[in-house]
Amino acid sequence: MASLGELERAVMDLLWAGHEAATANTLRDRLATTTEADGDAAGHAGKELAVTTVLTVLSRLEKKGLVERERGTRPHRYQAVSSREEHTAELMHEVLGSAPDREAVLAQFIGSVTESEAETLRKLLGHV
Repeated sequence: MASLGELERAVMDLLWAGHEAATANTLRDRLATTTEADGDAAGHAGKELAVTTVLTVLSRLEKKGLVERERGTRPHRYQAVSSREEHTAELMHEVLGSAPDREAVLAQFIGSVTESEAETLRKLLGHV
């Protein structure tokens, strides 16, 4: 699974937060609002993004399999293929799968979680 650049991550954050398909114009406007509120969203403080830039990002995200485009309407609408949680779990599984010693990686991970997170893990493992 490919990693995300700053602008790709910002667009995905908006799609995940919105829970609905959005046009490139809508996303550009939301990115501008986020930039104004945060002062530096996606490293684009003080810069207005062109809709073509957002379309390029959406095209890249579609090629990476992270968004899908509704082609039946104009302008096209885009939505996340999976939830943020599903995406994060896929990333974790990919990293774990690339480790030569999975048990050591899991031990390191478990050793770094908070007590609250450990309790959540125990509960979740009890349901498996």
